[in-house]
Amino acid sequence: MNKIIMITGANAGIGKETARQLALKKETEKIYMACRNAEKANVAKKELEQATGRNIFEVLIMDVSTIDSVRKAVQQLNEPIDALIMNAGGTGGKNPSELTKEGVTAITASNLLGHVVLVDELLASDKLQNIALFASSEVARGVKRMGMKRPNLKTSSVEEFVTVFDGSWFGKGSDPMEVYGTVKYGGTLWMSSMARKYPHIKFISVSPGSTRGTEGFDDLPLLQRVMFKYVGMPIVMPLMGLSHSLEKGAKRFVDSISNPSLKNGSFYASKESVLTGPLVDQSPIFTDLKNEIYQDNADEAIHQFIRA
Repeated sequence: MNKIIMITGANAGIGKETARQLALKKETEKIYMACRNAEKANVAKKELEQATGRNIFEVLIMDVSTIDSVRKAVQQLNEPIDALIMNAGGTGGKNPSELTKEGVTAITASNLLGHVVLVDELLASDKLQNIALFASSEVARGVKRMGMKRPNLKTSSVEEFVTVFDGSWFGKGSDPMEVYGTVKYGGTLWMSSMARKYPHIKFISVSPGSTRGTEGFDDLPLLQRVMFKYVGMPIVMPLMGLSHSLEKGAKRFVDSISNPSLKNGSFYASKESVLTGPLVDQSPIFTDLKNEIYQDNADEAIHQFIRA
């Protein structure tokens, strides 16, 4: 049973809605809201308390794009958690290809590197008990209907994944969604590798689907942002089965952490032709996802950027 849960990026969008839904479950005793901005997090905390009538939310300051911030947050955590929902991420801010001091792109730092450090630190301190969920995306296996190609690595070697994470694999002017999808692909493979290394913990990747009302694409170029947020998401995509509500996106996370039928190490998202509806295993859609060599290569590559 998941009584104590941590959610990264819990002050807005899917993270906040996930916290709200979890608080309505009787078995939930505490929710750690791991957020980088204390002011925004505390505002969200009060709103969640009012919405749920429960005083079970605790803010934990954590910037997942900064390794030192993640490590400090885990040190301040004074009890184990049952479930971790790695929701924070997005398209990498205003400069997604900018390199951090660790040598990864901003988009890799916020979606993946910080979460890798978070999981490592929680495991090392015996503070993760049951399950870790990584927010992946259908873009990680391609969305043909929307013209989004699946990641097309040549060898999926450690060296090639390193170039994905430091951005050198992509040419100038690369499509932000291609970069985002490839980084999420690497993160999904990492989770599968972790499932084999730590079989006593359940590691799953789950896509919230194409969800309206999130901030995940606020940093896309202007034209793409307008099309996604104000035309595609609210009007066109729902009619095509290509987007759903914030509540439905968050419910995927809420249901998944307590669903015993989801297999350890697997990636669950929408059926191939849509971005909504029931969750299905993605490995039959993109068989590279179940390649254990690729999984371990992605894991080794991202760990090369983590200093002791």
